[in-house]
Amino acid sequence: MNVTEVKLKGCFVFEPKIFADDRGYFFESFNDKCFEEVVGARVSFVQENQSLSSYGTLRGLHFQKSEFAQAKLVRVLHGTILDVAVDLREDSVTYGQWFSIELSEENRLQLYIPRGFAHGFSVLSESAVFNYKCDNYYCKSSESGIRYDEPTLNIDWKIPSASMKLSVNDLGLPFL
Repeated sequence: MNVTEVKLKGCFVFEPKIFADDRGYFFESFNDKCFEEVVGARVSFVQENQSLSSYGTLRGLHFQKSEFAQAKLVRVLHGTILDVAVDLREDSVTYGQWFSIELSEENRLQLYIPRGFAHGFSVLSESAVFNYKCDNYYCKSSESGIRYDEPTLNIDWKIPSASMKLSVNDLGLPFL
């Protein structure tokens, strides 16, 4: 598996080795030993989530507060998304910076996002099935986020504003 640390300290892109032939393909989507070596810490995933979204859906930017903070390992099973991570760790050299990457069923890339980040994605294909592992359980009372259109971030979500589908909750999130 090829692994690259991105510009945000602690975030990594995992690219699996694909073994394909006329029958189809095989790849190892997760290896705990490799993952721990790359990340440099023991991360135990305790919850896995999946969502189906249509073109233009924008989910985010979300995070869990305090003791319910979550690290995530995200990937796409069908379609294409633009995945975005924002560093909210005040003691980080990359605080307030963001990173985006297209994740798709074709490239099979995965992004690891450590605790202390806001996360969101926009759907670039007709539909997308998004899958992610979390290292902490979801807690509704610790749910938080920042606006997708935070002006200091100026994130290009790669979909026209008129095509964006946002939840009422996401539209009500505060700016930084």
